[in-house]
Amino acid sequence: MTGAGQSSDQAAEHGAAGRRAVAMPIEVDGRGLPRWLGPVRDAAESVEARQLSRFLPPADGRGRPSAVLVLFGEGARGPELLLMERASSLRSHAGQPSFPGGALDPEDGDPQGDGRLRAALREAEEETGLDPTGVQVFGVLPSLYIPVSGFVVTPVLGWWRRPTPVAPVDPAETARVFTVPVSDLTDPTNRAMAVHPAGHVGPAFMVGSALVWGFTAGLIDRILHYAGWERPWDRERRVPLDWHA
Repeated sequence: MTGAGQSSDQAAEHGAAGRRAVAMPIEVDGRGLPRWLGPVRDAAESVEARQLSRFLPPADGRGRPSAVLVLFGEGARGPELLLMERASSLRSHAGQPSFPGGALDPEDGDPQGDGRLRAALREAEEETGLDPTGVQVFGVLPSLYIPVSGFVVTPVLGWWRRPTPVAPVDPAETARVFTVPVSDLTDPTNRAMAVHPAGHVGPAFMVGSALVWGFTAGLIDRILHYAGWERPWDRERRVPLDWHA
């Protein structure tokens, strides 16, 4: 999906509606989801941070509060996830495929309350043009830590119940916006362990021309596992970070 067919007036209307929606109270609502999303919702209610990552928020409160939107939709090939590729000029995580998201702003509100939900939706709108009024937040995963950038990240789970056109809003921030079928993410032939130049290894997904790795891939890996969607794959397979299809 792209925003190519959307007029400037429509884009402005969608943007205004989205800003109003993010300014309103946001509740987590797991009702009325498609049946296939039930396992993700159920996993979110019981999973603990240590089951998702070995990097947990510092006990002394260090780290900048942030949030990402893990948005599930339904496309031509069934369930899918919304991802974006960060611009290569950014200081943090340049060029990486990622979930839409970013740091909390003061206007988002309580970092321990729905401020995280607001931030995830606001950032998604700012980065992809997504209309937040079409998103149903159905779960929140435990906050995790990204040591390299110092962010404490809360993954917010959303159901794209009313899809709208998406595309990069600011090329200096977002290189591209794309969706990935869940069937591609669970396909064992698309899975490997990515090897960082420093020697670190972690789960990766080779989808289309993109190598999804790092925090995003690690989170997808755990969601697939705890939702019961994971298929056996070769964890001995290694790919470099500069992998290309």
